[in-house]
Amino acid sequence: MTDIGVLEEFLAGAAVGADVLALRPDYRAVLLAVDGIVPGPSDDDGDALLRVAEDAAREALRDAPVEEVPHVAAWRDAYRAFGAKPQRTRNSLEALMRRAGAGLPRVNRLTDLYNAVSVLHQVPLGGEDLTRYAGPPRLVRATGSEPFDTTADGGPVVEHPDAGEVVWCDDAGVTCRRWNWRQGRRTQLREDTTSALFILDALGPMPDDALQAAADDLLTRLHRLGPDVRSAQRLLRG
Repeated sequence: MTDIGVLEEFLAGAAVGADVLALRPDYRAVLLAVDGIVPGPSDDDGDALLRVAEDAAREALRDAPVEEVPHVAAWRDAYRAFGAKPQRTRNSLEALMRRAGAGLPRVNRLTDLYNAVSVLHQVPLGGEDLTRYAGPPRLVRATGSEPFDTTADGGPVVEHPDAGEVVWCDDAGVTCRRWNWRQGRRTQLREDTTSALFILDALGPMPDDALQAAADDLLTRLHRLGPDVRSAQRLLRG
């Protein structure tokens, strides 16, 4: 069991680069470090929560397309600011909301939970295995030389981000490309994950209280995934 002080120390090293904040001064993120989770495959509780999220997404898109959802639109603008094409590489919130009509994916206990919370609160949200980090998380503009461990054509490959791309990284390389587009294979959540890092990303249309409400909802649900769950959180902003 990881001591809360260790979780807090890990989060204390997290940082957002000044050049990232220059792109979007309204950017904020809540980081949650959680340990003591009882892992497992997708279950009935996760399925029920995903069904609620699917219904919420359908209702949100009943009168307008997903690209007009305020927080989705803001992330599309953020992607354009560093040269990405949002119609080709969609932020994680938009990707999930587009899938909700046909059904959100069922992956594992943790992934199902955070995907549902992402859709319910309309906030990009990523989860990764904390034990696989090499140093603290940092959000930076890439040089283009950083390794990104991913898959292609069914097999593992190492790619590199575009120069200037906004990426989350640690000392070993990129953990998530294009801010919140695609997470890497090295730190991905698994069915045996007991310690995890969750990142909730917000831009202007999402006020601070709504961002914190999403983090609180996620944390409350995570604390139900084991009798000894411990957590620490940190708000990053410019």
